[in-house]
Amino acid sequence: MSSSEEVSWISWFCGLRGNEFFCEVDEDYINDKFNLTGLNEQVPHYRQALDMILDLEPGKGIGQMLEKFQAGDFGHCPRVYCECQAMLPLGLSDVPGEAMVKLYCPRCMDVYTPKSSRHHHTDGAYFGTGFPHMVFMVHPEYRPKRPASQFVPRLYGFKIHPLAYQIQQQAAANFKAPLRNLSYNNGKR
Repeated sequence: MSSSEEVSWISWFCGLRGNEFFCEVDEDYINDKFNLTGLNEQVPHYRQALDMILDLEPGKGIGQMLEKFQAGDFGHCPRVYCECQAMLPLGLSDVPGEAMVKLYCPRCMDVYTPKSSRHHHTDGAYFGTGFPHMVFMVHPEYRPKRPASQFVPRLYGFKIHPLAYQIQQQAAANFKAPLRNLSYNNGKR
């Protein structure tokens, strides 16, 4: 195989099952020392891990991730009123190893666990806590509007007052307490 036909390690890595959330960046970007500042203090076995770290190149990387977002490659919000809104990857922590990747819905602004278990082992720190927000700061034209409708719980056509839930919890707590003290005789005397 000639050198022009060889697949770069970046293409290979991004093509692995479970790595669909990543996008390809130029090897020069990864090799640029400035883009790796501070990683050696945060990443154990830094030199070995360097071959697996992918970062977003500001212009090109965000553009590639935006394409994946528009295609729905990261998944769609399961919330009915979000109308299958495409989501973006998000880390709940910027510290490697603390939390796995989650998906952020820009419409309801909530966070969800990816449906596919193959993404449950992708470190959320690869994307960071600010990735979706950075995308919409750079490209505000892609930020969706908030849902026009919100679910309103009803019973027999009447809206359920928010205090009803507190009353139900208190009633349930009072109901369970006496049951613990009862002994059953199963019909025997």
